[in-house]
Amino acid sequence: MRAAVVVLGLVTLGRLGELWLARRNTAALLARGAVEIAPGHYPLIVAMHAAWLMVLWAYGAGQTVNPLWLAVFVGLQAARVWVLTTLGARWTTRILVIAGERLVARGPYRFVNHPNYLVVIGEIAVLPLCLGLPWVALVFTALNAIVLTIRIQAENAGLKQAHRDAPV
Repeated sequence: MRAAVVVLGLVTLGRLGELWLARRNTAALLARGAVEIAPGHYPLIVAMHAAWLMVLWAYGAGQTVNPLWLAVFVGLQAARVWVLTTLGARWTTRILVIAGERLVARGPYRFVNHPNYLVVIGEIAVLPLCLGLPWVALVFTALNAIVLTIRIQAENAGLKQAHRDAPV
């Protein structure tokens, strides 16, 4: 079995596991009174990420894995785990806010506002480079920039409102 297939298989399984975790956390947050912010862009995010994986499988499964880019990708996965463990039950793929809850200010959130998006930006570019597909990195980085611009604006507005409603 080619190393690229193993890498793509692990990434795909990881994403499926994250979707399961996100659904579980979403249900729990909604049960606690969370409100979803700007759900209209969510299908764009799902479609973009699904297309990215499908293109990687279609063009990358037979490629040789570049060990340097693979090491960068593994580092990004460590950062992803740090983000997910920091947010715990608050991590989801949707924008959910609970009025009155304080913003997370520990872990990577001590340094940047949206560390998960920095990880995603890196992954979208680095995994295709790992497989020798710079055109995939370029196309999906551009698409991701469009979607993240919409998402971050909506999330910042929702978090600002939730933070404004937080107890002092």
